[in-house]
Amino acid sequence: MATFVMENKYKIYSLMKLKFIVSAMLCFAATVAFAQEFKVVTVVESIVPAGVGRSRMIEEKQDINHKDLTTERTDGGKSDQGDVKRSDIKIDNFSETKLLNFYSIAGINFQNIASNDAVISSKINDMVKEGWSLVFVSSAVESDAGKSDGVGIFITRLYFKK
Repeated sequence: MATFVMENKYKIYSLMKLKFIVSAMLCFAATVAFAQEFKVVTVVESIVPAGVGRSRMIEEKQDINHKDLTTERTDGGKSDQGDVKRSDIKIDNFSETKLLNFYSIAGINFQNIASNDAVISSKINDMVKEGWSLVFVSSAVESDAGKSDGVGIFITRLYFKK
């Protein structure tokens, strides 16, 4: 009888240990599941007349650690940013999707704008299919200032979260 009681206590103890291990694994999995990742896709559309500008959609394909490029100021004046080389910041792996320019020889080309919208929508739809959510959009423009300027871009950043 004592052996039977000891075997049952051992089984109960083993079952409790198993439940604890499974609970710990579930907690870890839940923590990992809630981790978020962000991605930025940048759309640069040229507003240079006559279609001579370059319009692209850019997506980085290489991770970079911002901490490697960050320095601290302790006295408010001295900066070690000179120790960070521009070549340390540049990445080599990115995708580049060609887009059309806003202007053609005749001026604003609405067909080009609609075509770019279709390409950008295609990218967003693919990102959503891959599990990303579009969470924010930011845009800016540096426009043509007249005959003597002749340059400008329209930039849009699409922020995704997974």
